[in-house]
Order: sequence, then C-alpha cells, then structure tokens
Amino acid sequence: MKIAVVVGARPQFIKLAPVSKALSSIEGIQEILIHTGQHYDKSMSGVFFDELDMTKPEFNLSVNLSGHGAMTGLMMQKLEPVIQEIKPDVLVVFGDTNSTLAGALVAAKLHIPVAHIEAGLRSFNQMMPEEINRVLTDHVSDLLFTTSDEAVQNLRNENISNDKIFNVGDVMYDAALQFRESAKEKSNVLSALGLSGKGYILATIHRAENTDSPNILSNIVDSLEAVAKHYPVVLPLHPRTAARLSEMGRQLNNVQTIEPVGYLDMVALESNSLLVVTDSGGVQKEAYFYGVPCVTLRTETEWVELVDSGWNKIVPPSEPDIEGKILSAIGSKGDPIEIYGDGSASKQIARILASKF
Repeated sequence: MKIAVVVGARPQFIKLAPVSKALSSIEGIQEILIHTGQHYDKSMSGVFFDELDMTKPEFNLSVNLSGHGAMTGLMMQKLEPVIQEIKPDVLVVFGDTNSTLAGALVAAKLHIPVAHIEAGLRSFNQMMPEEINRVLTDHVSDLLFTTSDEAVQNLRNENISNDKIFNVGDVMYDAALQFRESAKEKSNVLSALGLSGKGYILATIHRAENTDSPNILSNIVDSLEAVAKHYPVVLPLHPRTAARLSEMGRQLNNVQTIEPVGYLDMVALESNSLLVVTDSGGVQKEAYFYGVPCVTLRTETEWVELVDSGWNKIVPPSEPDIEGKILSAIGSKGDPIEIYGDGSASKQIARILASKF
C-alpha cells in the first residue's frame, strides 16, 4: 500500500512526525513524502527533519513564490506528474496551507482518495487564505480526521457525510507528548539567550494580514516594545516579518529578536514562557498543551474552544492598547479541558488508513 504525503510548511512537519512513526509501525505501508518547498530554508524546514528524526522527502518541488495563486498553481503543476508517477492508494494532507490545497486538488482530479488531517476547522473569516484552503480541502477529501467535536459539527453543518468523518484527536498533541522530554534534554536555548523559566514572554508574528500592513505591523511592534519594558520579550523573527521590518526601516530596541528556531528549541521556549503572544494557529495550541496562557493577535481563531475555556484571548492587531491587554493576560490560565484526544490520534489515523486502503 502506497501513501503519498504532501507537506510544505513548518507546522506540517511537526504534525507529520507522529503520523510517520505510526505508519512505519504497520507492515505493508510505504510512505512517500513530497515536500512542496513552501518553507524552504534550513531554519524553517531542514532542521525539523533532523530534530524529529524523520526520513527526508523523496521529492522536493522547490515552490516558494510569494503570491497565493502563483504558489498554489505552480505546486499543482509540479505535483501532478509526481503523483502520476507514484500512483498512491491515498494522498494525505495536513492543515490549511497552499500545499494542503494543491495536494488535495491534484489528487482529487486524478481520482486518488484524499485524507485530510486536521479537518473541520473554521474561523468563519473568508478573508483568510487559510479558511479558503480548509473549506475546499475538506470538500474534496474522502477521509476527514478531526481534532474535536466542534470540528465534527462544522463538517456536518456543511452537509459532509458522517461516514467520511473520524474524530481521532489532535496529532499536534501527539507530537507535544512525544517530544516534550527531548526538548528538556537537548535544548539549551534558554541558557543561550540568558532567559529564566517563567521570566519572559514569547512572541511570534508571521501572518500576511499582520506583516503586510505597515500600520498594523507598527502597532504590533510598538506594543511589544512597550511590553518589553515590563518583561523580557523574545521574538523569533519569521523571514516575512524580518523583510517587512527592513522595508519599513524599523528597528526593535527592547524586544529580543532571534533567528527562527527548531522545533525542540521552540518547545522549550513555549513551555517555559510566562505568556505566548502569537498570530499562529499551531502556537496557540502548543501554548495550551504546556499550560501557558496565550494572546492571539487576530480578529478570530479556528481554535474557538481555547477562547471559550479562557486559555486564549483574541486581541485584534489594529486595536489600541494591545500592551495593556497583553499584560492583563499574564497568569490568566483557563479552565481544564480535554478535547484533543489522548495522544493516540496518529495511531488511529494509521489504522484507519490501513483498513480502508
């Protein structure tokens, strides 16, 4: 049985790690990994395969154009002959990136079953490219692996058949459990940066809607600079954010900016932080997994259960007084919730794929 897996961005490499491990434990499964190249440099891509002890991709399409249409179109153009060559029994995609949509559309047009891991998430904001990717991928997929009851209900509300939906839990939680101890043993990022546990705020900013608007990016940076007068703020600088700040001629004086870090260092930074401030979908959840409160600089989130339970606070990035909202969130832990499974999502996905194909 051949399973083709399409990935392209940092969060997908993390989700892939426990799934690949589960697939490799089942005799007769051949996993063939295709990297679109969406995140292409060492700090955003290669280091994850090294740290998470994953097999390197058999195909790398090297598609990293900036425009959504151009990127998705070129990915599809390059994916089609690869998929035709492999002839997989099923194609697996993760999450909501351009790589996700490109893989799903190519497979669907070639009449190859599609399995979507992390299906059913909705922010209900059609202005987000990720929302378009999620919805379209779900509607061309044959197997939809969801993280929670909320995601299941979203799919049912869109008239997707129950027999396609499998509520297995969250593979990111699997990864968090699998690599938490490794991070404690192997990461020295805190000592290298002169940080103490629960003595700093971790920030990540990368979404186009935040970085591509000079006014919004300035508001975010001004707020982080103000917060850094009260608590150390560490900002691993995404290449897009670094480029926009350079174009604006903007320097950060109080915030400690660092290069993008590998997964184990990121786990160490997240789990030891006082608070996480982010616009990332995955980082919101990782903060929760490690019991750290989170402020999300967006107008909405697909992880509504974390907002409802008090673990996550939504702060629109164009609002005034972001500084005050960040500072007020320190120490504001939410209610205990158990909605992302028991850490066996990857094993369940592997078993279901093996039984179906």
